[in-house]
Amino acid sequence: MPIYEYKCTNCDHELEKLQKMSDDPLRDCPECGEPALRKMISAAGFRLKGGGWYETDFKTGKKKNVAEKESGGSSSGGCGGGSCGCAGGSSG
Repeated sequence: MPIYEYKCTNCDHELEKLQKMSDDPLRDCPECGEPALRKMISAAGFRLKGGGWYETDFKTGKKKNVAEKESGGSSSGGCGGGSCGCAGGSSG
């Protein structure tokens, strides 16, 4: 299930909510109680890498680049240097 970000246009309160894609968007702000929540647009903070994903298994030639570039013991993860809490990009 995706995590959606919301921001209240009344009090600027921001929150994240794990919801099904078929769920109706939230409307009421839990902080001020007003029906002023708006869904924010944001990019995913992680990238799926390793065996078993399209990036490594179904690409050919030079297009198959993620696993090859970072297989040399790179300490930076695919999430901006560990900002997603993935412990530096290590797979466990």
